[in-house]
Amino acid sequence: MTHVLLIAGSAPTLSMLKAAVEQLRAAGATVRLAGLFDREAVDGVLEAADVCSLTEVTAERGTAFAKRVAKLPPSRRTWASAERSPFVRGNARKAQVLVALDANAVYTVWRLAERNRRADAVFGVAPALRALQARGEHRMHYALRDAVRTVPSPTVTLRTTKRSVRHGAGAVLRRASSPAVMRTSIGAKAWRTAVVAPKVPDGMRAKLARRVSLSMAKGGRKTGATLVLNQAADRIANRKLSAALLADAARADLGRGHDDPKVRNKAIEAALALADQRFKKKDYSATADHLSTAFSLAFHRGLHFDGVSSPMAQDPEGYLAAFRKSVAFKALSAPRGRALPAAPAPTGRPLRLLVTTYANPSFLRAIRERYENHPDVEIRYLDVNEDDTIRPLAKGLKRIMEHALGGRPEFRTQLDAALRPHLDWADVVFVDWCTNAAGLFTAVDPGTTRVIVRLHSYEVFAWWPHVVDFTRVDDLILVSDHLRELTEKVLPQLAGSETATTHVIANAMDLAPFQRDKSGADARFNLGLVGVSAVAKDPRWALQVLRKLREKDERYRLVIIGEGLNRKAGAAVRAYDNLLQPELEELEAVGAVHRVGQTDDVPAALTEVGVILSSSVRESFHCGLVEGAVSGALPVVRDWPFFASLENGPRTLFPADWVVGTPEEAAERILALTQSEESWRAATEPAAKHALAMWDWSVVGLEFDRLLLGEKA
Repeated sequence: MTHVLLIAGSAPTLSMLKAAVEQLRAAGATVRLAGLFDREAVDGVLEAADVCSLTEVTAERGTAFAKRVAKLPPSRRTWASAERSPFVRGNARKAQVLVALDANAVYTVWRLAERNRRADAVFGVAPALRALQARGEHRMHYALRDAVRTVPSPTVTLRTTKRSVRHGAGAVLRRASSPAVMRTSIGAKAWRTAVVAPKVPDGMRAKLARRVSLSMAKGGRKTGATLVLNQAADRIANRKLSAALLADAARADLGRGHDDPKVRNKAIEAALALADQRFKKKDYSATADHLSTAFSLAFHRGLHFDGVSSPMAQDPEGYLAAFRKSVAFKALSAPRGRALPAAPAPTGRPLRLLVTTYANPSFLRAIRERYENHPDVEIRYLDVNEDDTIRPLAKGLKRIMEHALGGRPEFRTQLDAALRPHLDWADVVFVDWCTNAAGLFTAVDPGTTRVIVRLHSYEVFAWWPHVVDFTRVDDLILVSDHLRELTEKVLPQLAGSETATTHVIANAMDLAPFQRDKSGADARFNLGLVGVSAVAKDPRWALQVLRKLREKDERYRLVIIGEGLNRKAGAAVRAYDNLLQPELEELEAVGAVHRVGQTDDVPAALTEVGVILSSSVRESFHCGLVEGAVSGALPVVRDWPFFASLENGPRTLFPADWVVGTPEEAAERILALTQSEESWRAATEPAAKHALAMWDWSVVGLEFDRLLLGEKA
């Protein structure tokens, strides 16, 4: 019996396949089929055991393999899956005829024929039938030929030998540099020495450094994992490869919840140098890649969000100095302006207001409700993340950067087509959060539409404002003077004559629901902390205050409202939470801490709270504190450390007596004003009135009216 293996690079036509199988069987052959198709496409032609779907083989090997295969040319895709299939390999060894059913299967048949030199390799069914006929007519000839072709071709033998040596050497390296070896001081030292040995080619040194670094990290030597990458980079002449290792070193350092400024700055400067080099060559794609690397390191969440300090908050100008020297970065943030100024508010019809954001409408409810019911405003709402046309354009910083640098003309066309209907309809576009949506709406000329952007404190410590063209923003809203001051230090382009006008307008807060009676006079002994889902809230500072109070009076306790920290956010968050949780558990055990958890009725939870704390290291405004003050709780505000170097801060935002510098000062204020119910109420009633008069939406809404409507307000 003659064995025939059919290979298909795509699903064959069912009728053609049936005819081919019938003809081959009539010629006395057994037939097997493999190809890049779903089994359903060849149902009924062969038994299931005689068919192999290479599409299934690809899927079984995982997503990463499937992605690699998808990038290959069609002919190589077939081979990439076929060579990993036991079905194909086994049947190819037994086959006397290997048949390519289409052009994309020819390469695979050729490679299989190199391994089975006895088989005839043909393209098409007709040549396959001729090969079967020849074998039937000249049996002795083929028997002798097959006897001398019992081994693969020399090319295959050499290729296989090289692969075996390479894989064998790799296995030896993996065992010799395993995490177990790295746990020993002798092993770790030996491999650090090997990585920096002289006369090692750059590519080999980089691969070795990454391998050793990974094993060191798994072996618990995380400092060594960073060090070995940094040292290897110093000994690599190739600037691109050296910069990549420096970036890996900085990421490894930041990823373990640590920050070595020398390692970080060195990696950022190397990435910016490459960005400048590629920008001069007008390679905007590579320029954006290197700028992205620099951004990802400079604005890593571990530096600004997952700790109780920030290197940029301490010295914005110094922290961003390397960026401001970069030619590529200057080009990225260069003003492009607009062809026409924004038109004044219309007369004779309502103002058309488009309110937009990217996946975060948290601060928009009151604004939307106000203008949905305003006779002089027609409002539309657009969440960019929910728009099927715009969402794909908003994802990915690189395309927006390439566009800003002068590349990606097709992106500009797509973006203009997606946004122009909104810009043509709106008189005013109000963008909440200076992130993706702000980047998109300033990447195109807005025409005569007025653009307003509101920036919260989060964005100051992120990269998005650096790709926003503020010459296309008419008004920039900030919620406090200290945020304005820091933002102007981070974004010096705001000082330009053609750029956005800045306004300080508080968050929109409906404070009336918080005016409720307290549960009783003893509520004054309950300290409240609203929202502790970020390290920046620094609840450990609140615990210090609590301990100071309980040294004097054990009636004091802390009520925590809201979810705790997300330990999955990063190593720095886990490190903070590892210190926080034992403290909370200890105090909970004696009734000094009560965790309310997440609630939809914060006003009700605050009826149990007599002192509201702001223990944060950073706040743009702190709505929770103001809501607590309106509820009749005594406000106690930490002098937020992130803004300590600025002229403005919580002392200029709130009445000075609300603000304290240390846990000791906080305890003194609380003890003095909660001695009796009378002293407590005498302090809290004026605070509640002040908060309502300054920040209730009935007051702040008028400022929005004046900004949006001008003379109509």
